[in-house]
Amino acid sequence: MTGTIDLLKTRRSPRIPDLMEPGPSAAEIETLLTIATRVPDHGKLAPWRFLVMQGERKKQIAEALLPIFRKSHPEVTEDQLRKEPERFANAPLVIAVISKAGPHVKIPEWEQILSAGAAAMSIVVAAHALGYGANWVTGWVAYERPALELLGIKPGERVAGLIHIGTPKAAQEERPRPKLSDVVTYL
Repeated sequence: MTGTIDLLKTRRSPRIPDLMEPGPSAAEIETLLTIATRVPDHGKLAPWRFLVMQGERKKQIAEALLPIFRKSHPEVTEDQLRKEPERFANAPLVIAVISKAGPHVKIPEWEQILSAGAAAMSIVVAAHALGYGANWVTGWVAYERPALELLGIKPGERVAGLIHIGTPKAAQEERPRPKLSDVVTYL
């Protein structure tokens, strides 16, 4: 069990521009997704689904998002326009975790949303266990209907996270973490 604790203590989120090839293999992607489906899921609803984006198709999606970004952000600079496709296309693999939470007779919607978050975190931790870096973000793509439609995200679904996965080009530095005394209350 010590290995698991050490793994969890060393997880970090590398910067997305620092995530390079190689990315996970097909078998490793299947492992990531299998682990993601093992999260708490009261009622066995599977209130999430996954979009796997890699290779040339991911680059095409990044380019197709550019006019949507330009239209919805009229204040954007040319430098931001130039960098925007890199944000999405840089890492070898992006897995979008889509929450399908909704009203249910027994299972609160909040629990379904948390299950999607747990699935996203499981992917992040599993990627770290496989030796990759993973960065979980949302960004503008997760909130603008034209971008959601481009990704095939239906009305009522929400992006819980876009998880960028690849090999970090440098060792990750530790960042300050909160002191337990600042965030923990014992009753």
